[in-house]
Order: sequence, then C-alpha cells, then structure tokens
Amino acid sequence: MGSLMQNSEYQKKLTSADMAVELINDGDTLIHGMASGEPPALLTAIANRLRSDDLDNIHVYSLLPMEHIQNTLLKPDLVDKVFPYTWFVSGQDRNMVRTGLNQFIPNHFHEVPKLIEDYIDLDVVITTVSPMDKAGYFTFGAINDYISIAARHAKKLIVEVNPNMPRVFGDSLLHVSEVDAIVEFEAPLMEFTVAKAKPEAKIIAKYISELIPNGATIQLGIGAIPDAVAGYLSNHKDLGTHTELLSNGMLGLIKNGVMNGRRKNLHPRKHVFANALGDIELYDFINDNPSMESYPVSYVNDPDIISINDNMISINSTIEVDLFGQCNSEFLGDQQFSGTGGQLDFVRGAYKSNGGKSFIAFYSTTHGGKTSRIVPKLNSGTVVTTPRMDTNYLVTEHGITDLKGKSLRQRALSIIELASPEFRDNLIRQAEEMKLL
Repeated sequence: MGSLMQNSEYQKKLTSADMAVELINDGDTLIHGMASGEPPALLTAIANRLRSDDLDNIHVYSLLPMEHIQNTLLKPDLVDKVFPYTWFVSGQDRNMVRTGLNQFIPNHFHEVPKLIEDYIDLDVVITTVSPMDKAGYFTFGAINDYISIAARHAKKLIVEVNPNMPRVFGDSLLHVSEVDAIVEFEAPLMEFTVAKAKPEAKIIAKYISELIPNGATIQLGIGAIPDAVAGYLSNHKDLGTHTELLSNGMLGLIKNGVMNGRRKNLHPRKHVFANALGDIELYDFINDNPSMESYPVSYVNDPDIISINDNMISINSTIEVDLFGQCNSEFLGDQQFSGTGGQLDFVRGAYKSNGGKSFIAFYSTTHGGKTSRIVPKLNSGTVVTTPRMDTNYLVTEHGITDLKGKSLRQRALSIIELASPEFRDNLIRQAEEMKLL
C-alpha cells in the first residue's frame, strides 16, 4: 500500500524540464548540485527561459562548476541575466572571478551549509538524484556536500532523476514528499581523472606513508600526490575513511581490505565521505553499497567530528609556504586562484585527534624549477589559508618536518631544508635579514 502511495505522488510530480523550471521566478536565488549533481536537463531549460526573455535576474550559487553549468547558465551571453557566486575558485570559473563576473565568497567548507541557512534567502534548489526506491526515497548520490542541507532550506526543490546516479547510504535520503517537481533524464555521470604523477610525488608519498600507523583514519584529496600516498599504503592494516572527497585513489585500498574501518571510533566499518569524484568504477562501487556513507560537509568537515577518530591523518596541498610556516593555498600572484575548501577543517581536526597528524605536501618548485614554492614571507596581498599556528607536517620531495613545538628559528631552518638546494642560500640570507636566524 505504501509503495503504491509513493508511486502515485511520484507520478503527480513528474513533469518535463521545461514545465518544472516554470517554478522559478524573476529575481530568484538558486543553488544547484555540484559536479555529478549538476542537472543538465534542468539547467538547459532554465537557460532557454533566460534566452527567450521569459526569466531574468537570477542569482546562482556554485562550487566547482563543471560542464553542464558552464554550457548553460554561465555562458557569456547570459551575463546580464545571471548573477553567479562561488564558494571556491577553480579553472572553470577563475577568469570570471578575475573579471568581476563571478563573486567569490570566502569560507571554510564545513560552514557552507550554515552560510546557506543563515545568509541566503534561498528560493530554488535543483540537483540530480538517484532513482526513487520502493519506500519513496531518492538519494543525493555521489554528491552530498551542502546540497542536502540546501534542499531542505529552499522554498522549492526540483530534482532530476538520473538512473546512472548511484544510490548512497548515510545522511543522503530524500523523500518524494519533500520534492516539488521531478524530471527524468538519463546522462552519463561526469568522470574525473588525475594527471600523471611527477617522480617527486612518489618521494613525497613515501615520506608521508612511513608516518601513517596501522588503524589510522585517512583524508585524501584528489590529485597525483594523494593517489601516490594511497599507492604506498597497500601493506598497511585496518585503515579507515573519513574524507571530504572519495576518489579512485582510495578505492583500491577499500577493495583489497586495507581500508576496512575496523578501528574507527566514529562510524566503524563505514567509509564516510561528502563527495565521490572519480570514474565509473568508483560510482558503480558506491552504488547500493551499505559500507559507503555520505554526509553533508557540515558534518564530515567539522573539526570536532574529524577529531573523534584516533590517529586521524589529513593530507592536503598548497601553493606556497613561508619561513614562518604560513601556507597560501589560494592566491597566485595577486589573484584569487583557488579557495580554502576543507583544508583548514582537516588540518585542525586531524591534529586535535588522539595521535592524529596533518600533512601539507607540495613540490618544492614551480615553473619548471625556476621558482621556489618556499618563500621568505608571504606577500602582503596574499591570504593565509593555514596559519602558522595550525601547520603540522610540511613535506616536499626534499624531506619532511613537523613544525609543532618549534621556535621561529627552528621552523625557518627546517623549512629551508625542504626547499630545492639552489634556493637555500638565498632563503638563509633573507631569514637572517628577517632576524629569524
């Protein structure tokens, strides 16, 4: 009987994309699902309304805008009708931020759901979901981040059902009664691949892996260095997963039993994440898999939650580090290049954990070895992503150092040792001028 009622409600709300977006009005504020949560049919229908002058002046919030939003609401011909905001800056929206066509909102990732609830008068959420089950529940699938919170905060919720979106456990359920309109559209999920690792990545990864104990809970990002770290953990035992981003780098460890979560204090035997970004193998694995659980970033990235698991290990990257231990992971020159994301969330949460460690790993040089990523002091126009008081381990291909408990002199000397040799003499001279040595 219950199943029949859910199906009846589903059919009543099922409509076309063009009809569904009629719920959006001039001046509305809209949030869409990120990455594989971007709903292509709904985004296309909204763009068509804007181009036909049937809709105007909408405010759109994104994070890591990918091809569907790029090819619709963020197209140049709609700049006078769409006013975009972003909680992160990436290659897809970097130029728009630089030219003032997109507004960056500084944040710690775990606070984004609260920012939505407290500061945004949210009219509409659109997102891709997995197909409804017999109990009447969709799931947010591979993407949870802030969208599960925004969906409940919005005045109107429109979902696009994609049979390719995996069904995911955890705090990811969405009942059909919570939805205002349903659209069905099948499309391949966006896949994410990692660039080939430099030889230095394996050296960095080995340094880190040697300090990860059996039974540790791991946070890894997406990239060559995190994947290289995963490659060095195959002989570890009873690792756990508590990560903002679940990637293919972790998938092999989960499949071969190295990551089983047996020793986790929080959600033992469960692999906890906010977003899964990878290829079809990853999406197939998390689909209807009760060991995989997604939660919003307000939970996954909360430093107090992160710290509950003993031996929590956080691995992130940065753009440049100065001799005080300050990390800039956001600015390139005088331009906003990226965002804080969850870096400081996990830096603080991991160190607060019993036996936990936070690693910030980076190549010592850039521009083909011509520029040192280790500088005497961050430029005055550069923001600090991870303050010197929070920085724990720094790692380059030239070594690893723990800054906790070190004096300014000890810090400067240990950081200089991480620099490429040809830059060390100059760094020493400048450290002396700064009265650090």
